[in-house]
Amino acid sequence: MKLVILDRDGVINYDSAAYIKSPEEWKAIPGSVEAIARLTQAGFHIVVATNQSGIGRGLFGMATLNAIHEKMHRAVGHAGGRIDAVFYCPHAAEAGCGCRKPKPGLLEEIARRFSANLRDVPCIGDAARDLEAASAVGAQPILVLTGKGKKTRAAGDLPPGTRVFADLSEAAKDIAG
Repeated sequence: MKLVILDRDGVINYDSAAYIKSPEEWKAIPGSVEAIARLTQAGFHIVVATNQSGIGRGLFGMATLNAIHEKMHRAVGHAGGRIDAVFYCPHAAEAGCGCRKPKPGLLEEIARRFSANLRDVPCIGDAARDLEAASAVGAQPILVLTGKGKKTRAAGDLPPGTRVFADLSEAAKDIAG
């Protein structure tokens, strides 16, 4: 199975320090939904793995998260792509759960649900925690310079073998060929 794992905020859509708390606040980064369509059309299954601590902090509920994801699914579908699944951690950082990136629990669950070995699977994020989770499961960490990506690159200490692209569109071109 050809699989690509994407972070959401800062990779697919613009991020916000105040969290994305409504469908109206979810705005795709230019070229990102077309990049997902390109990967879909190249035969890849697309899975989103995202920390959503706004739920644990009481900033929004499950109905709102589902509405945000429905907007994302529609945008990707209109571009000719598909997101096969969205996995999320609803916990605040202080909860100490195993599913909040940089811990690998979310990615391990993806591997179980898709009966997939994640070795060398492209795992695209904009933050160190995304890359650390990818590295922990043997996936290929890919940093995009959108969202927190430029700060992440400037901070250094990226996992060995991390590849860097300007944005999801550039990464998709490389992955899909």
